[in-house]
Amino acid sequence: MLVLASASPRRKELLSLLVKEFEVLPADIDETPFSFEGAKEYVIRMAVEKAKAASLKYTYKASVDDVAFFIASDTSVVVDGRILGKPSSLEDSKIMLRLLSGRSHQVLTSLCICDLKGDHVATDCVVSDVLFREITDVEIEQYWKTNEPQDKAGSYAIQGLGSVFVKNMSGSYSAVVGLPLYETAQLLAQFGIHSLEEMSHE
Repeated sequence: MLVLASASPRRKELLSLLVKEFEVLPADIDETPFSFEGAKEYVIRMAVEKAKAASLKYTYKASVDDVAFFIASDTSVVVDGRILGKPSSLEDSKIMLRLLSGRSHQVLTSLCICDLKGDHVATDCVVSDVLFREITDVEIEQYWKTNEPQDKAGSYAIQGLGSVFVKNMSGSYSAVVGLPLYETAQLLAQFGIHSLEEMSHE
């Protein structure tokens, strides 16, 4: 059994492209970065902690013979070495989008897959570059009213209306959305889950 340690509908939709059946078991963890923690180290740690927290929750209902794998991901927007999380208010959103306006930033998306006992843990991190056009304060205020940026890292969604700000991007689109499909397929194969081969048996 594959278990997705996320409540994100975007990650669920992306994973469903690779795997037909999986459970969803969100894991609540403290997402506060450590002092002097680099962005890459942070997003990988978040994915590992989410996967392990989900495996711990699953253990309570699992039988001795259960075989389960846990997949988790974390996405952070980074500009000038600063990690931008989810905005807590319109003012917070303004600060973030003003920082991103008219310039390039990085989107780091981590991935972790582990088994039930934690004996096998595999991780990866995908870095994508996104260039924004200039954004006005009026646009930021109107965008906030759509509710789209309120639960998104960096206060925007590339798969939604936020795409109107994106002038160019280089890297993995699916990673920016929330789950890097190529890297996910590669890691799943390490655990004996081969997406296209499984689909051929349907």
